[in-house]
Amino acid sequence: MAKKSKLHKIFVLDTSVILYNHNAIHSFEDNDVCIPITVLEELDNFKKGNDTLNFEAREFIRIMDKLSETHTLQDWIELDHPDGGMFKVVMEEHSDIDASKIFGENKPDHHILNTALYITETYPKSKVILVSKDINLRLKAKALNMHAEDFQTGKIKDVENIYTGKTLVEGLSKEQIDYMYEKGECDPKDVEIYKPIPNHYYILKNTKNSVLSFYNPITKKIERLEKRSAYRIVPRNAEQVFALHAIMNPDVKLVTMQGVAGTGKTLLALAGALEQKRQFKQVYLARPIVPLGNKDIGFLPGDIKSKLNPYMEPLFDNLKYIKNQFSEKDKEYKTITEDLEKEKLVIQPLAYIRGRSLSDICFIVDEAQNLTPHEVKTIISRAGENTKIILTGDIYQIDTPYLDSQSNGLSYLIDKIKHHPIYAHIRLEKGERSELANLANDLL
Repeated sequence: MAKKSKLHKIFVLDTSVILYNHNAIHSFEDNDVCIPITVLEELDNFKKGNDTLNFEAREFIRIMDKLSETHTLQDWIELDHPDGGMFKVVMEEHSDIDASKIFGENKPDHHILNTALYITETYPKSKVILVSKDINLRLKAKALNMHAEDFQTGKIKDVENIYTGKTLVEGLSKEQIDYMYEKGECDPKDVEIYKPIPNHYYILKNTKNSVLSFYNPITKKIERLEKRSAYRIVPRNAEQVFALHAIMNPDVKLVTMQGVAGTGKTLLALAGALEQKRQFKQVYLARPIVPLGNKDIGFLPGDIKSKLNPYMEPLFDNLKYIKNQFSEKDKEYKTITEDLEKEKLVIQPLAYIRGRSLSDICFIVDEAQNLTPHEVKTIISRAGENTKIILTGDIYQIDTPYLDSQSNGLSYLIDKIKHHPIYAHIRLEKGERSELANLANDLL
């Protein structure tokens, strides 16, 4: 097929973009997309395995195979977009500038830069943009006077004002507050809430007193909340009261909790799940494995259990803390031990859960900020009957190199699912771990 005469932009995609979203080539409207041959070589290293990166690599390879059924990949191939847009794989990487010589190392990133430079010289009338999730690669491109940007699909534009799940309503009269204490509920307009949000939490306040409440989308009332404990874990502030209510509300099937370390996210999720475990066949607590220093866990000594223990230890710490609220003679203490032995309570890496059916399960995903939007979607889409999913994390504490506060799965989920009747979210702000931990969060 002949190349169209007029080009708008040509986007050159880095490997990191494909591994983030295998369908990325369809995200650039009527513009054209190029894949350096080096990207295909790198994807070949990811095609085997059960991790999400392996899935993304395999799916993209399948897309390439389908697109090239009647073409070679060096042809410009039409993409399935109503406004046009074409795609090709670029073999050449010879240009007036050689990134490998400039940066002094022969590595895949520099071959990708050279391909982008070649395309820039070959199509001087087009704006060529290198798209990468790798910040350092984008900086190198800009150092070579090349346009470079992050992959925007799935990114939250205004993460600083992301949904918090709570609102402070001040200036209410004594009569309004007294009515809430007496009746336990009221019409939203009676407390000056005119656009109530499903499962949104409100602190109703006058000069002396306040009421913790939430909007129930089923009754369409603002209902007063009372502090309640779960497995002897007692909420220490208003946000923790809200969080525990969301976890234990049977009408809410999806809960997210966002907050810095020490705000009690994982502890509350686990305590709330244990408190209502009779409603589920199993309670799963999982977290994604993010190897330190970007090394595979294979370099760690011992068998697979020994390799994974360092990553799972924080989850066991929370469970031990709950167990220690009871004496060894208490029924609850023994029950937790028995549940672990009988696998009614399971603590595992998230990779071990992939592909499983999530029916009759309370499923807690810790450190969800280290997941991509696609991974979060995959987890939630597997939810069966009588399943509750709780995701916790800190969107500003990212441990993976190609995610940030705007593009991680937790931020994406909060922004896209907010205001849904079966969803509740709360941002925890006050650290309750210790005065020393609060000092570190505030000042260091």
